[in-house]
Amino acid sequence: MNVLKVPARTIAVFVLPCLLIYIGLVFVPILVSVYDSLLDWDSINKAKFIGLDNFKTILFEDTNFWPSVRRTLMYSVFSMAEIPICLFIAALMNRYLRKANTLVSIYFVPVILSVVIIGQLWKTIYNPTEMGGMLNGILNALGLESWTHSWLTEPKFAMYCLYFVSLWQYFGYHLLIQYTGVQNIPNEIYEAAKIDGAEGFKSDWYITYPMAVPIFKISIVLAFIGSLQAFDLVWVMTGGGPAHATDTISTHMYNMSFLSLKYGYGSALATILVLICLIFTVVINFVFKKVEAKYT
Repeated sequence: MNVLKVPARTIAVFVLPCLLIYIGLVFVPILVSVYDSLLDWDSINKAKFIGLDNFKTILFEDTNFWPSVRRTLMYSVFSMAEIPICLFIAALMNRYLRKANTLVSIYFVPVILSVVIIGQLWKTIYNPTEMGGMLNGILNALGLESWTHSWLTEPKFAMYCLYFVSLWQYFGYHLLIQYTGVQNIPNEIYEAAKIDGAEGFKSDWYITYPMAVPIFKISIVLAFIGSLQAFDLVWVMTGGGPAHATDTISTHMYNMSFLSLKYGYGSALATILVLICLIFTVVINFVFKKVEAKYT
């Protein structure tokens, strides 16, 4: 069979424009942010080079930084908790439902909604007043008045309320990914397993779940890295409050950059966030490489 050989020059002509755009939109801003992190700059007066002083202040003096890191990591862990459930439901849908695409589309609706709409919707649900708060209203109707709270204004509950909203919003997203991956497993494998006596949950355990590991990894990476950068939902619903109880790294960076006008300090926070994302991406890929090797 003759294989068409495309000249390297032709490949470069098509790839180079996209590569230049990617570098300009991704790598150049990162490099600029790294440079700005070495400055003491308020965007108005002349910038002063201070080296690593911003990083030293963040790591050793900023009382809001480490709590925001803990909350951000917890946010990421909670965001991954629903992915095994999505895989389990996807396997059931693939086995028992012939027209599961409609159901998946319904679950996907929150993903396409604006974050502002979702934030305002759930702020209304969490509203502590009897007239506006659906959650407290339901608890009162069930005779559970002692369970009612001012959900978003109590530090011990506010962050968990955000976790739940994030799980609700992206459940359909990960369900779609897992369902697509499960559907791509050849039926011949299930038929051969059925001859050997493996069907139902047994076939899922030995066939579906191991073969879904690559697509499972995609969901894990997207959920974890996306949650590390959590900003929009937090900002719409709580603004990082009450008393910084829901501050993530991104909201802390926004506060320091645009509200306190410490652009060099905010750039240092952004640089640290990029490094955390890179580290966890490498770790997740390494772990799943080991898992994939076990089942191949």
